[in-house]
Amino acid sequence: MKTGMDSMFNLAGKVAIVTGASRGIGRVVAATLAGRGALVVAAARGDNAAETTSEIQASGHRAEMVALDVTDTEAVEAMLAGVLDRHGRVDILVNNAGIARDQLTLRMKREDWDAVLATNLTGAFACAQAVLKPMVRQRGGRIISLSSVVGQMGNAGQANYAASKAGLIGMTKALAREVASRKITVNAIAPGLIDTEMTKDLAGKAQGDWASQIPLGRIGTPEDVAAAVCFLASEEAAYITGQVLAVNGGMYM
Repeated sequence: MKTGMDSMFNLAGKVAIVTGASRGIGRVVAATLAGRGALVVAAARGDNAAETTSEIQASGHRAEMVALDVTDTEAVEAMLAGVLDRHGRVDILVNNAGIARDQLTLRMKREDWDAVLATNLTGAFACAQAVLKPMVRQRGGRIISLSSVVGQMGNAGQANYAASKAGLIGMTKALAREVASRKITVNAIAPGLIDTEMTKDLAGKAQGDWASQIPLGRIGTPEDVAAAVCFLASEEAAYITGQVLAVNGGMYM
């Protein structure tokens, strides 16, 4: 994974919070932002982000771990207060924390609906709301939320997940309009099928069936998504807000 800095997408001096940073896309996003010069606050439940943080520090970049359950609004506010106390600012928020509890709607338990919406959508709202005050004071910031191709096209057995990810898109567009005058941009990224622990559970034939629907002919990587996050977090993307950047190999257009 290439994380070295160059003249483009340079995030030196920026403070970035990445939720769900313990594995998969979140882990690679955290490492990539750090490689571009940002001080990364890697947030996850318990000490799950410890390995992510250690790897970033071992590569010579800056990172710190925070324990965070995004469904606990008080914990979100306390986490942000700590970041501001230590660093005085927050420039980038990446809402990546998410869960899936798949089931056909006829059989879906209400608690599985509630849990997915609470983490994927309400948790992202709580984090975005928390960072807004310092970003408004700074007159600048980047809020980037990880949606999904499923939030755009739907998927059987994922009504809760699709609703949460579609909700992130709506929230992104509304918030972008609210804070544009303060030079805060708000965007979403909608990954397609990405090679993570979650998709490794798919059998070989199922993966092949999915890949056959992707015009570029391959499953995406966390690095593909992290590159898009880096772009939207950068000064080069200062004139982009309220958008959904699809990173899906053409799976949905």
